[in-house]
This record gives sequence, C-alpha cells and structure tokens, in this order.
Amino acid sequence: MPASAPPNAPRRRGRPPKNSAVPREDTRALLVRTGVAVLTEKGYSAVGIDEILRQAAVPKGSFYHYFESKEAFGQTLIAAYAGYFARKLDRWFLDPATPPLQRLRGFIADAQAGMQRHGFQRGCLVGNLGQEMGTLPESFRAQLEGVLLDWQARTAACLRAAQQAGEIAPQHDCAVLAQFFWIGWEGAVLRAKLQRCAAPLQVYADGFFQLLR
Repeated sequence: MPASAPPNAPRRRGRPPKNSAVPREDTRALLVRTGVAVLTEKGYSAVGIDEILRQAAVPKGSFYHYFESKEAFGQTLIAAYAGYFARKLDRWFLDPATPPLQRLRGFIADAQAGMQRHGFQRGCLVGNLGQEMGTLPESFRAQLEGVLLDWQARTAACLRAAQQAGEIAPQHDCAVLAQFFWIGWEGAVLRAKLQRCAAPLQVYADGFFQLLR
C-alpha cells in the first residue's frame, strides 16, 4: 500500500506543466521571452494568450499570477523589447574601436543577419505593433512612440560622432537624419518580411548612406 501524504502537504491538482523544471521565479521571464518571439512574427491582434502559453508550456493560472490582462502583458513585452534593443544599439553605436558610420553599418548587417536567421518571418516588435495601432489598446501608443524616440536619440548621437569625425557634412541635422533613418528602416523591415529576403534592407541602407555624402 503506498504511503499517505503528510497531513499538511499541499494538494496537487491536474498534471504538472511541461516546464515543471523551470524555477518559479523564471516563469515570468519565460513568458516574456516567448511573447516577444511570437509577437515579432505574428503581431498582437492575431495571437491569443493560449498560443503563448502552449509554446511556453505554462498553465494559464501562472500567466494571471504575473499579468492581470493581455494588455498588461503587451506593455511588459514592449518594455522588455525596448530594453533589449537599447542594449543592442549601445553595443554597436558606442564601440570606440570602430568609426561611427561603420558602427551604423554594423548594426544594419547584424539586423539583416538576424532576420535571415529566422527566415525573414520575424520583424521588429515595435514596428509590428505600430502597424496594428488602430486595433490595439490606446495605452500602447505613447509607449511605442517613446521607444522610437529613444532609438532615434541613440542613433543621432552616433551620427553626431560621425559628423565630428568628418564622415558627415556639417550642414546635416543629425536628429532629423536619425528620425528619417527609423521611419525608413521600419518600412524596410516590413518589406523584407513581405519579400522574405534582405534586398529591401540593403536598398534602404544604400540610399541612406548616399544622403550623407
């Protein structure tokens, strides 16, 4: 006869989640990583919470322990992606061993390689959500705009360094150039996903650097 459980032991209900080896404190991070991966490919409106939970192998109760709604989850994903991408930009744009314009070229090449690695199915989370804004929670609007403004500021700083190094003509407004870069770059990423190739990214990059001559 099997031994009985201790009288004060918590009751276990249902089957354990597939990721039961994942420590509880890592469950939130797993949900965020999975959510970012799925939304960069499919967007927000087309994805339900159940799909993310299946991919992460996390029960629904755990999701609502960390996030009160899909909107709150989306806000967390935007913030997580913004932090990840800011660190990526800093790695490229603040590299003192590389000439400033080459830093921007390096970022573009890295982004191109990343899209190719995922078969051009994943794009930019911020760009994806921006295209969906008409059907998204209004709380996303200012958050997304804030992320883009941050990326523009980091890019403008890199371009100013290029200007100081004589790589860009002094009459250029680097803040305007940075804004132009991100408006066009997000469109190039969208076109690369559509065509499933890197050509739109290269066409845009070549055109942008022509402007700086």
